[in-house]
Amino acid sequence: MLNKAAKRWGVSRGAKMASDIEIARGAKTRPIAEIGERLGIPAESLEPYGRDKAKISAGFLAGLEARPDGRLILVTAMSPTPAGEGKTTTSVGLADGLNRIGKRAAVCLREPSLGPCFGVKGGAAGGGLAQVVPMEDINLHFTGDFHAISAAHNLLSAMIDNHIYWDNALGLDPRRISWRRVVDMNDRALREIVVGLGGPANGYPREGGYDIAVASEVMAILCLADGIEDLQRRLSNIVVGQRRDKTPVTAGDLEAAGAMTVLLKDAIKPNLVQTLENNPAFIHGGPFANIAHGCNSLVATRTALKLADYVVTEAGFGADLGAEKFFDIKCRKGGLSPAAAVVVATVRALKFHGGIARADLGKPDVAALEKGLANLGRHLRNVGLFGVPAVVAINEFDGDTEEEITAIKAYCAEFGVRAHRCRAFAEGSAGAVELATDVARIADGSHAQFRTLYDDRMSLWEKTRTIARSVYGADDIIADKAIRDRFRELDTAGYGSFPVCIAKTPYSFSTDPNLKGAPSGHVVPIRELRLAAGAEFLVVVCGDVMTMPGLPRVPAATRIGIGPDGLVEGLF
Repeated sequence: MLNKAAKRWGVSRGAKMASDIEIARGAKTRPIAEIGERLGIPAESLEPYGRDKAKISAGFLAGLEARPDGRLILVTAMSPTPAGEGKTTTSVGLADGLNRIGKRAAVCLREPSLGPCFGVKGGAAGGGLAQVVPMEDINLHFTGDFHAISAAHNLLSAMIDNHIYWDNALGLDPRRISWRRVVDMNDRALREIVVGLGGPANGYPREGGYDIAVASEVMAILCLADGIEDLQRRLSNIVVGQRRDKTPVTAGDLEAAGAMTVLLKDAIKPNLVQTLENNPAFIHGGPFANIAHGCNSLVATRTALKLADYVVTEAGFGADLGAEKFFDIKCRKGGLSPAAAVVVATVRALKFHGGIARADLGKPDVAALEKGLANLGRHLRNVGLFGVPAVVAINEFDGDTEEEITAIKAYCAEFGVRAHRCRAFAEGSAGAVELATDVARIADGSHAQFRTLYDDRMSLWEKTRTIARSVYGADDIIADKAIRDRFRELDTAGYGSFPVCIAKTPYSFSTDPNLKGAPSGHVVPIRELRLAAGAEFLVVVCGDVMTMPGLPRVPAATRIGIGPDGLVEGLF
């Protein structure tokens, strides 16, 4: 039976549902002070950005340390497909479902990037009746965090070129500057550029480039710092390039960290909003999982754990990228111990991995689905490598057959894992009650024996190889001599204890996005290494993955505008 919220939007099986933006606009939001009060946050500790969003003050955050932590639940997924999997929708629906069954729960998500919003993916505030609001603000400028991150990053870029222009007292070699510029937009024309053209007054010409803002090390630092002091320490440690003798030059050497911290002093405070069902949601930070570490901020997650009994958080893309980085980087750095994991799957995505064309995914095909289940199985096995008990959420679509759902449940049972239908998109919390009940049971049972995949003392090369072999099913990693030498240099230079953050395509366990299912026996080619000394990890760039995406032939931006009523149109 559909709940009242679903009926309100005219949702019924087979009926056309209102768009996400229409649903979000009709939401009956509560003043943000009321949402904070439910978590025990006094009104004076909230810094409102309008009526329905706020930052939480640093003073209040400092007073939470002595409180016990709630239970942390990770939502991850099978390998993404053009059909979509719905991790954010499931995360929001699960948090609403936990509250519906009487649990004190909050959801922690990343902030959306403007790149995908105007590119191909669309918004990232959930969907249907499982959304966070205000949806338009969250998907666009929100509280200005991404602008602050871009400004801090590009301030450092400007100070680098300014230092070289005046006297280069630090002896920074212009040929060995590794710090690029960023913009929160998909713009392939900026991947490789030349700066300083136009004569002596404009500086020294040199090669440079842009990454998308979510790939910025400043973004990673903000998401892993545990406070303003740690933020400035990490910013100071950013390595921007080398001298001729290959000794590093840092942001601290350039005396840039203080000003960068000032630009980020508000951005580091977590953002509080609400779901459509008026449950608390923290949305803060936004690194992509295919080119960065793919998790919301540590300060937001820790805050939620102190204020709620259950915290649902999401890691980007599939478990091979987002979940691995959540476990090996965020949990390692933040001392977190997740109690359960939810792996999201859809009938359509499984059939896609079984070889069915996108246009035919709505047609019943149990044989193709069973073939594609190998992809889900690999992700379940990978989550098990970290000692975290898993549940599968079948994000259900109209047109999914009972036979297909039964096949998924039977397959998961072979792994000792329960699979539950989730209709949060169409029914809100009522569609996630079964999932929420089982997740709470597992989280309360304390069955997790969390462990990271590799030890800090392993070499950087061996850490990368361990991930490739254990998680991707690869035979080995390969790299040319310059890359292998750079691995050894970084080990010797004192960075060997860092975890590794692999940048690769999210669409396959391999580095070939067209290789579906659960491939094995492949090799992982390493193209580039990027030291993130402030974030305290090594970015290992594999295959053809780009840290500056491009727009599709027909960008989503072509459908976005202001309508006759003065409201935004086309934003998902």
